[in-house]
Amino acid sequence: MHNDKILLTAQDILEKDFKIDARGYRPQEVDKFLDVIITDYTEFNSIIKRQAKEIQALSDDNAKLKQEYSKLRNRLEAVSEEGSANHGGVNNIDLLRRISQLEKVVFGRNE
Repeated sequence: MHNDKILLTAQDILEKDFKIDARGYRPQEVDKFLDVIITDYTEFNSIIKRQAKEIQALSDDNAKLKQEYSKLRNRLEAVSEEGSANHGGVNNIDLLRRISQLEKVVFGRNE
């Protein structure tokens, strides 16, 4: 992830202590603001984790669909080779239609 670029964690912010001098900020205001920052950091981390899981799931689905597409394309080529060897009713137009239909299913193309 981006952990090497993030300098603070929610825990770092929570444990931060500021020195107070005569003209310092009001500690209650600083604490309230830091609480908001901590809440944001916590939410950002949970969003990042959810998105990483979603990316992984989508990548897995994509790999499975590519494998399925490859298998179907190989089967189609084998069938077309059989058809041309037997001089059956399969011609190039039929093959192109089948490939187009397979691509629509695998890649979700709606043309």
